[in-house]
Amino acid sequence: MLCRPRTGSQRNTSLPTKAPRRALLAGLTSLAALAAAGAQPLSAQDTQSLEDLIPDTAVENPDSWAEQGSDGTVSSETDASAELEAETPIAEMPGMSVAWPEDVELDPLEPLEPEEDIQFAELLENAPQIAFDDAEIEELSDSLVLGFPQQDPPFSERGDFVERFEALSTIEELEDDDDNVAQLAARARADQELLETLLRVYGYYDGEVLRSIGSREAGENEAQERALVRFDVIPGPRYTYGAIDLGQLDTALDAAELRDSFGIAVGDYLQSDTIMTERFNLDRALGETGYAFAEIDEPELLIDHERIEGDLSLPVRPNGKYVFGGVISNDEAFLSSRHLESIARFDEGDVYQRSLEFDLRRAITATGLVSTVGVEGREVQAPQGDEPGVVAMDVTMERAKVRTIAGAIGYGSEEGIRVQASWEHRNFFPPEGSLRVRGILGTREQLLGVTFRKNNFGGRDKVLTVDAYASSIDTVAYDADTVALTGTYERTSTLLFQKPLAWGVGAEILATDERNRIVDGVTRPRQTYFIGALFGRATIDTSDSLLDPTQGFRVTGFLAPETSRTGGQQYYYLRNRVDASYYQSVGESTVLAARGAFASIQGADLVGIAPSRRLYAGGGGSVRGYGYQSIGPKNEFMEPIGGRSLVEASVEARIGTGLLDGAVSVVPFFDLGSVSTSTTPDFGEIKMGAGIGVRYTTGFGPIRLDVGFPLNPEPEDSPVGVYISLGQAF
Repeated sequence: MLCRPRTGSQRNTSLPTKAPRRALLAGLTSLAALAAAGAQPLSAQDTQSLEDLIPDTAVENPDSWAEQGSDGTVSSETDASAELEAETPIAEMPGMSVAWPEDVELDPLEPLEPEEDIQFAELLENAPQIAFDDAEIEELSDSLVLGFPQQDPPFSERGDFVERFEALSTIEELEDDDDNVAQLAARARADQELLETLLRVYGYYDGEVLRSIGSREAGENEAQERALVRFDVIPGPRYTYGAIDLGQLDTALDAAELRDSFGIAVGDYLQSDTIMTERFNLDRALGETGYAFAEIDEPELLIDHERIEGDLSLPVRPNGKYVFGGVISNDEAFLSSRHLESIARFDEGDVYQRSLEFDLRRAITATGLVSTVGVEGREVQAPQGDEPGVVAMDVTMERAKVRTIAGAIGYGSEEGIRVQASWEHRNFFPPEGSLRVRGILGTREQLLGVTFRKNNFGGRDKVLTVDAYASSIDTVAYDADTVALTGTYERTSTLLFQKPLAWGVGAEILATDERNRIVDGVTRPRQTYFIGALFGRATIDTSDSLLDPTQGFRVTGFLAPETSRTGGQQYYYLRNRVDASYYQSVGESTVLAARGAFASIQGADLVGIAPSRRLYAGGGGSVRGYGYQSIGPKNEFMEPIGGRSLVEASVEARIGTGLLDGAVSVVPFFDLGSVSTSTTPDFGEIKMGAGIGVRYTTGFGPIRLDVGFPLNPEPEDSPVGVYISLGQAF
């Protein structure tokens, strides 16, 4: 390196960085050779112009210049006395004097004094870091530690704060055994910003987060040290709400009630989550109190660090109160305005509620007749003073395909082969009048039927059904050739609209030719029954789901006075049944469920009741482990003959496994049942079954697989029963 003095300053200039070090040394060697050959010593004057001794060619091409002699010609290989080895160090540079670093004196550095409440301490095993020695520690993982040194004022939201950070932490999300300090440092910067953001979310606008990174000694099962990051969180004081401005809310007719729905008051602790929650609550209250066109702008929060407060501004414009007008359809021939009004849960003149507007949209979608639907409020009369305005509901919809062809093929150990098919037109008799033709062809059952169904008939979720069919069925207990006509009017509970009370009433007339099954070639004469019946049923349901309940109970009652004529005699009797079930969650992933049932037929002897109308037990919805209808009194051929009273009970535990994101659960169960020929149970024989099942939860309900074993079987009972269905057993 060459030094070139400059007036008032000194600058170091180096040769081009591409010149090899060997070439530079060769050039300097040539200068030394000139002096050794008898050149005159350099004076002080000459020293000042030493730069002039280096020609431009030496700078541009050091290698070529180094090979030249003192006269500018290339030196001979034999002139050894004028050359030095390039690697030979130069003891002294002629005419140059530079002070070496040891001759330069610098002012000594003053030692830094540590702050009183920060010290060097062992963070965790042999990892010295800057940390608060008296901080409360929360070790979230092997790579992540939180420290909380602040004691006063206390960090009141610490528990929720830690949970949210742990759920969002980059270090937690990407943690693996190969993390090193460099990788952890990059993630730690993102987590530090996250912690600072969370502090502001909870109203700690003066909070600080200190980050330190180190390592932890390898454990017995670890091959190397693990990288470790620690955050010390100092929240500082928590800010409170100062002024609260809710815009034009005071102009609403229900201003006081609406203000109460906004659960933020002056002096409350500030939290941005709460602002969004209460904004939603206020918007919902406006929509449920008649303010069909209310508007709420985005909130603004002005932080004052001197007052340790935040002033909240939430511009609200109620825009007047309204009541419902009519419902207007855009397709009168398909779903008329009158029909849409009948399925709406409001009448004209009722105070507008946004939830009822959404409910109408869901109800139209649930008909299955439309592909798209929109419901929009339209002002037909503006509010006048204290008098509310009127808003009509305009319904726009597009027709869906209304014809359906369906089919299924199956096999069951009790049913044999079974093929079924159906054709349906869901709006054959507008509005919502469907016609369905169905057929079944199987080894044990054949059926042909026609069904008329009118949905939302006479009100929301009320259904009129008329069904005519002819069937031939051959079960383990009886075979019957039947022609029947049934009519039912009911209020249904559906997956979309589960109701606390559902009911149904109906009537039935049928003619059936029946006999018990033929065994060992022994035949018995068939017997014809002409039956007429009225029936009614009601269900009280407090459970939280139709297909997969976890809380609540259900009680269903059924009552059917019937008359039967057979063999020239008239019989009158009363069929009744009560089913009850109860569900209780235990812990986070277990549901205990219990069921009981009682049924009886009173008023006629067993011979006066058709075999298909008697009581039986056994099967997937009764006592698992036994065949369908296989439990009960039997004749001399060991055929079930049915009974006049029945008792059933079941208990099971639905235990979540966590497999497949919690979709799989195991279900141990125990069932029992008894059927008697008397009208009251005599418990002469109680059949018990137990087993285990698996449930796989889907978006439309659980798929059930149960394997049951009879605990006290008869010789003709199978050793195991397998049942597959949609939904729980009860």
